[in-house]
Amino acid sequence: MSFRPRIQARAVQLLLGRVMSRVHKDLRFTDIPKRTESIRVETGTGPVTCTVYRPPAAAAAPAPVYVNLHGGGFVITRPQQDDHICRYIAATAGCVVINVDYAVAPQRPYPVPVTQAYDVTAWVAENGAANNWDGSRLAVGGHSAGANLTAAVCRTARDRGTFTPRLQIIDSAPLDQVADPATKQSPIAKPLLTPQLMRVFTAAYVPDPADLAHPLVSPGLADDLAGLPPALVITAENDRLRDEGDAYAKALEAAGVPVTHRCFEGVDHYFTHTGPVPAGKEAIDLMATTLRTALTA
Repeated sequence: MSFRPRIQARAVQLLLGRVMSRVHKDLRFTDIPKRTESIRVETGTGPVTCTVYRPPAAAAAPAPVYVNLHGGGFVITRPQQDDHICRYIAATAGCVVINVDYAVAPQRPYPVPVTQAYDVTAWVAENGAANNWDGSRLAVGGHSAGANLTAAVCRTARDRGTFTPRLQIIDSAPLDQVADPATKQSPIAKPLLTPQLMRVFTAAYVPDPADLAHPLVSPGLADDLAGLPPALVITAENDRLRDEGDAYAKALEAAGVPVTHRCFEGVDHYFTHTGPVPAGKEAIDLMATTLRTALTA
């Protein structure tokens, strides 16, 4: 990776990190209490800190578990941006939520985030008894870059035959890292994601262009999707990433994977964090209720 993309990515980390992790004040679910603890999970590329959210009501049997992977273009490391989603899901779906602070580029580019996301999820699946959750009833999901990592985790689990998530949540995902971002259209004049910003993200995360078409980097380009977990795919009408999300939902369905696909109208990328509030709440509730059904079946 050349010097210039690294400098650009660091600038994005410093300048946009706080802005990108701000959540609309009316989406913070301040009425939902927070029961959390911190754990460290060893992975093949170093230890990863995770925040564990417990459901508010204690149940007799261990609760199912959901692994959450935050967004931020593979360069922003602020898992707390998903605090509102994690608390809402823990309370509404009645599951333990593991919010993963995976390493990011340019300091730790691909494949480090994929390795960490997979290794943490595999550890969660295997270590339920000691931590009071049911690792056999597991789901994984994420937002933006985290949704890309979710697809990679599910693909790796399928290929290795290790664990089988009951559900994967793919929310506003970049799924084709090969196409020039300028070709990714939006119906509005100034969508949140600019081609320049998207290029910075990709160059930082995937320093070797030979990796761009790899199915763990561009899951939307893979043609062997059979056997992946059931999916909830959420896209946003005005998002530059909408078309590849819509296409991925169709491709999963064509491969025989059960898919619930919802495109939210009149909203842009990351609306589950920035609003508009009604659509953001509806999407987060859709995640929680779909999870509850999948994990309690």
